[in-house]
Order: sequence, then C-alpha cells, then structure tokens
Amino acid sequence: MSSKIKTYNPKEVIVTCGTHIVTGYADDSFISIEPNGDGITKKTGCDGEIARSISPDNTYKVKLTLLQTSDSNSYFSGMVDLDRDTGNGLFPILIKDLKGGLVFSTEAAWCVKKAPVTRGKETNNREWELDTGDAAMNE
Repeated sequence: MSSKIKTYNPKEVIVTCGTHIVTGYADDSFISIEPNGDGITKKTGCDGEIARSISPDNTYKVKLTLLQTSDSNSYFSGMVDLDRDTGNGLFPILIKDLKGGLVFSTEAAWCVKKAPVTRGKETNNREWELDTGDAAMNE
C-alpha cells in the first residue's frame, strides 16, 4: 500500500465535551476551529528594521454544527443554562481525527450562547459557538 494515499472518514472524527460524546453532526462542514490571537505580527520601521511580536493568546473559537435532531443540542443548551445560573458551565474538549492528523484539546471551554433555532419543511442545522481557555492544536 502506498504511503502517499491518505483517507479521511468523518465518522472517525470524535468530539468530547466533558463526559459527553458529541453526535448528530451536520451533513457537510461540522467543525470549525479558529485561533483568537493575532499569531505573529510585524512592524517595519522607517529605516527598514523589522520587529516581530508573538501573540500570547492561545485561545480558540470552536464552532460545532449539528443536526436539529442531535441529542448534543440538549447537552449544550443545558451547559449554557448551568453557566448562566451558577458560573459552572466550563468543560474540557477533545477533538480528534482517529485516522490521524488533527488533535485539538483544552481543559476549559464554554458555550457563548444558545444556538439559533430554525424550523422549516426540512431539518435544519444548529451551530454552537464555544470559546476556550488555553488550548493546543496539532496536525
């Protein structure tokens, strides 16, 4: 078998939030992970000298898109309610592609707010926006 052939299977991407295993992913893109920091920025002086700054922000914005019928909608909705009521809505996240490649983890994440609800002739998706504390992403 050639080592140049790679296989991706969305069924082998797992997302755990605390003890909850997320299920009921949307039919297309279902995970988005975006760093919040500015990465590495630069300034160039009038004489051409360049100074670089490395952002200390290791936090991320994670978006999970789920089918409206996913049981995970209830989990995230409950976590928003818990956080608003008690401030105890933090949970760790692990996102891993079991075929290799992506591993994302953080000890502290929370739902920003409840995902919008849409109903129509066919099923719709719900997008949950999560913020994280310090996190690590390896590819």
